[in-house]
Amino acid sequence: MTINDWLIILGLITIFALALYAVILWRRVWRNQQRLAKQEQERNTRLEGDIRILAQSLLSGQLPLIEGAIRIKVLLDNYSGQRRADVDLQVFETIYDATAHIPTHQAWTELPKAQRRLHERQMETLEAQHRSEVVQVARVLSSGVRPATSGAAGKDQTAE
Repeated sequence: MTINDWLIILGLITIFALALYAVILWRRVWRNQQRLAKQEQERNTRLEGDIRILAQSLLSGQLPLIEGAIRIKVLLDNYSGQRRADVDLQVFETIYDATAHIPTHQAWTELPKAQRRLHERQMETLEAQHRSEVVQVARVLSSGVRPATSGAAGKDQTAE
């Protein structure tokens, strides 16, 4: 064998090794994409369940309307799955935006009573203005965020 034959063989071995390495890397990327997709699906399922619980709690009066609307809005912002087209979720955005300036937690307890009362009046006004719309949307969300499908698959999908 000549030196050219050895160089051709070495070149082919190099090409084969690089192709094998490319396949290995591609499989890693594919597995990583699958893992991320599964995590996202699990997160969306968990979020949908949390949204249902909040909507049901809001409807039953266990959760104040403003707090429920804000919590549902935040969960919906994090939900990236399919959504129902038959419901307008803008009311949650409206309430969230209107209350964003109100302090929470420790900052709320540190507010003077006069300021707290002012914020409480603002929240009562918001609640009066948007109660029927929030209740209507919560009623829809209490049965699920995803669009309902016909047949057994729809039952499985909304039961998650």
